[in-house]
Amino acid sequence: MDQRKVTLTLASLFIAGSAFLSAPVAQAEPAGTSGKVIQSGPASWYGPGFHGRKTASGETFNTNEMTAAHRTLPFGTKVKVVNKKTGKSVVVRINDRGPYAHGRVIDLSKASAQAIGISGVGSVTLAQL
Repeated sequence: MDQRKVTLTLASLFIAGSAFLSAPVAQAEPAGTSGKVIQSGPASWYGPGFHGRKTASGETFNTNEMTAAHRTLPFGTKVKVVNKKTGKSVVVRINDRGPYAHGRVIDLSKASAQAIGISGVGSVTLAQL
């Protein structure tokens, strides 16, 4: 094989490997809202200042896990969160209390917000599984 083919082959492998390694760990599901819809409204995410701190449930907050804060749902409850704009959904486990910002219905971990395409505040539907 000549040098040019070797270089092109290595470059192709490098690009393919980079795409594989940078793929998000958290994958959002298609939108079908299964379960009973319990709430709709604005959602936000939290993480940087809280990562490593204790949550209201007593566990350590990890912004890379599929968790969320809700005002009233029992700890351990699994909720399907559907982003109304993107149609993507993710299942999160309630492990903290909040949100404390007026009008918000849920605070997502950074990973769960990214999985459904929320980078600030987004409109969501919550379905209890």
